[in-house]
Amino acid sequence: PTSADGKYEIAFVTDVGQLKDKSFNQGTWEGIKRYAYENGKTYKYYQPANEDEATNDDRVDAMNAAIQNGAKIIVAAGFMQAAALTEAATKNPTVKFVFIDGWDLELDNVASFDFQEEQSGYLAGYAAVMEGYTKLGFSGGGGGTNPACCRFGYGYVQGAEAAAAALNKTGIEINYTWKYGATFSPSPDLLALLNGWYQNGTQVVFSCGGSICKNAFAAASANQGKVIGVDVDQSAESSTVITSATKGLRECSMLALGKFFEGKFDEIGGKLTTLGAKDDAVGLPTATWSLKNFSLASYNALFAQLKDGSVVVDKNYEAMQTSYAHVTVTIVA
Repeated sequence: PTSADGKYEIAFVTDVGQLKDKSFNQGTWEGIKRYAYENGKTYKYYQPANEDEATNDDRVDAMNAAIQNGAKIIVAAGFMQAAALTEAATKNPTVKFVFIDGWDLELDNVASFDFQEEQSGYLAGYAAVMEGYTKLGFSGGGGGTNPACCRFGYGYVQGAEAAAAALNKTGIEINYTWKYGATFSPSPDLLALLNGWYQNGTQVVFSCGGSICKNAFAAASANQGKVIGVDVDQSAESSTVITSATKGLRECSMLALGKFFEGKFDEIGGKLTTLGAKDDAVGLPTATWSLKNFSLASYNALFAQLKDGSVVVDKNYEAMQTSYAHVTVTIVA
């Protein structure tokens, strides 16, 4: 829907990186667009100035621009939005805000959401080992300070260990790094690192961090390697993608907007809502994966155990070890 008067009811303020990052921003935006289209609402996105170097002031400016353009509800993606959200929401108490990948800001007009990424990462690591891979990689964004990426990575390690234990297989190796991914953007340095991994025997890399996936796709393609995508189903982005560790960014956006326009924002405002397997908000996209040895039946059985709580994945990523009974993790600093 277009706006005849230049006013837009729904605003999206992007995280670092580009709107069409084929990952976090894009997944959130697609949910907003779908809700707006299906419900006849006007919408607009705002990308803070200075892109990857955006400051809190840049984010506040983007939110203020949205409010001046008539935004009734602002969706802000990414944990780095916290300070800007706090300022904007405090100064504009009649406007509602949605903080995706955040925490409870204790403001009634802010609804916060996070995900159990450790569960999705677990499924990806489990699937990779069950598929027959023994040399794995993890390349994360945010420099190791992004809680979502950290949970994805730690879950990946736990899933690989669990699958190796189920197969009674030892010697599984995982290269694990946050190097060159701090800005969530591709770089020549990260591409060289991943090329080196593949050339030295790494078979599949879980690329977790926005647009850095472009480096993973290129390195895998050049070396006949494989990639596990993140956040959204990235199978259409590269033939190297065997599956993706997803979370319900689209669904989260639509849920929050639905609550607002139905007059039920108080059900989600002023608190943190955590979404996971119990909500069908994490998982692997089975319709598009190219896995051959890890069966759909096995996946469904494992997912059911995550859903009912009989399999619990630790989210305390600071407790991650480098040596397990079946898996060895090499940290590339």
